[in-house]
Amino acid sequence: MLPEQRHMGREVLLAEIRRAGSIPRIDLSEITGISRATVTTITAELINYGLVAEIPVQPEISDLKRGRPKVNLKINAETFIIAGMKVTDEFISTVCVDFEGNLIGSHVEEMQIDTVSPNEFVKLIHNALDNACKEIEVDSSQVSALGIGLAGVVDVAAGFLHWSPLLNTREVYLQKMLSDGLSLPVFIDNDANLVAKAEQHFGHGRSSQDFLVVTIESGVGLGIILNNELYRGTRGCGAEFGHTKVQLDGALCRCGQRGCLEAYVANYALLREAAVAIGKSTATSDHEKLRELVEKSKSGDVTAQSIFNRAARMFAMGLANLVNIFDPELIILAGEHTQFDFLDPNLIIKHIQGSVLQLDSAPPEVIIHKWDASMWARGAAAYAIEGIQKIALERFNESAA
Repeated sequence: MLPEQRHMGREVLLAEIRRAGSIPRIDLSEITGISRATVTTITAELINYGLVAEIPVQPEISDLKRGRPKVNLKINAETFIIAGMKVTDEFISTVCVDFEGNLIGSHVEEMQIDTVSPNEFVKLIHNALDNACKEIEVDSSQVSALGIGLAGVVDVAAGFLHWSPLLNTREVYLQKMLSDGLSLPVFIDNDANLVAKAEQHFGHGRSSQDFLVVTIESGVGLGIILNNELYRGTRGCGAEFGHTKVQLDGALCRCGQRGCLEAYVANYALLREAAVAIGKSTATSDHEKLRELVEKSKSGDVTAQSIFNRAARMFAMGLANLVNIFDPELIILAGEHTQFDFLDPNLIIKHIQGSVLQLDSAPPEVIIHKWDASMWARGAAAYAIEGIQKIALERFNESAA
């Protein structure tokens, strides 16, 4: 087998072992089409390199007298400890997982983050990682990689942040700054993309090849999984659902343009409208102000209800456009707003069904998934697992060449 084929075989087999969780060599050969002899050779290399482990299989009675015990292959969980973070303007949620993706521990650090410089952002991340590791009782020096999800437009291939509401500077090679500042591989992406990764690895997306994840909280995000692959677009901004236009010359969005969907349904948009229509709130934080607005709506305040009703209609309009463009088998709604229950899922689904192309077949399934912050961070950790696995394979291929 040529070196390039051997390298590709390692990637294919490792990906299939991770997907299966636990699998015998003979099944790997049948699924991948790689010969049994080559599967045996490559998996032996992966075991020796520490990326894969053998686990005994409980034998059936008929197998007890048949020589060598059966074994399956699985990812070697102990090889790496990986951290994942979700960063917002109000908190940093951190998780640590093993190389298999099993949760070791989680920590949420509440803070009020105004827009900061890139250097200040690196310091925030460094401190948050140290604090989380102390809380989880993991030695920070054992962390092999860090994944970070944040709002904004990210060119993943270049590690380049075009824009984020958290930073006061645009066009920054943020990934390199973070990797240099933390002295470990760091992988950054838009937070909605990483929620899609979390759904793909841990959630409702495990059984779907094509699905959309729409997040709604401080902003509106979209993660697209097509044929089991995360779609980012040519420039890394192929899923900026929140900045699709729903109103010509409409409300001002924090991106600087007008009429974006986000400018009608995101946290800041709801609070901006409430400040004009209802008046100044006595709450001290945006989170408290939003909760106060929700309570007003639930208690029958007509103005508060009208704010949320318009947001729901705008949101449903955007979702209907997604259905007409992608025709996915599944749409998953996630984010802080699903925790509040003010975007009535039944009402939204009804709006969607009335606005999509009418066919004899059923429309996509819509699921409300009320993730907490740690699950968003697990998506970032899943992304970092992919990154450190790629680095490990590249080093292995170089040493084996």
